[in-house]
Amino acid sequence: MRMRLKKHLEERIAECGALLLAREGDGYYRLTEEEKLAFRVDLDAAFAKAQPIVLEIGCGKGGWAIQSALLHPDVNYVAVEKLSNVIVVACENARDAKIENLKFLNVRAENLDRYLPPKSVAQIVLNFSCPFPKKTYANRRLTSANFLNIYKKLLADDGSIMQKTDNREFFLWSMESFRANGFEVTDVCYDLPEKDSVVTEYEAKFRNEGLPIYALKAKMLAQSENHAASK
Repeated sequence: MRMRLKKHLEERIAECGALLLAREGDGYYRLTEEEKLAFRVDLDAAFAKAQPIVLEIGCGKGGWAIQSALLHPDVNYVAVEKLSNVIVVACENARDAKIENLKFLNVRAENLDRYLPPKSVAQIVLNFSCPFPKKTYANRRLTSANFLNIYKKLLADDGSIMQKTDNREFFLWSMESFRANGFEVTDVCYDLPEKDSVVTEYEAKFRNEGLPIYALKAKMLAQSENHAASK
């Protein structure tokens, strides 16, 4: 069932214009590659201070990004959500909280390398991404090879990916995908203590249901290590 559009959606988004770095319109795929480059974000101009960038992909209503930005004023956050109907709530909440180190991208994750400069991101955060359990949809998972190749372009040389999920099968599949695509997987946890992390809306729901939370960290291997691992 399609989500009903919020009332006055376009007006509400326009009122949050200072927080929204880019918005992907329906005509995006008709643009040439040269035209798409015009959408690249100037991160230096976007934030008041030059600080490490943390990129959350699939931010929903922005709970994690807002909490994290408030807790870590020495970090700049960019939160991505493809649904305008959802990101408008995140933008409004961040605006009302007067947060200066948080901005938003209303774009699809598969196009992030068109919007963000290479090697500009210190960390990518994947909080409770859709597991797409059907095997035929595996390439839609945010830890599949096609997305990992995009993340490699965006991550700084010492950058990392943090993943949390309630889905064990998706978690195990993701670990193998990271390793098969040139990442080292560390800090693997099969039941993450709540005190160790900012809790998202989904995480609070799953914890209340007594479900374990799975978490990991992935870092790109150096080219020499990557070559050795592939032999």
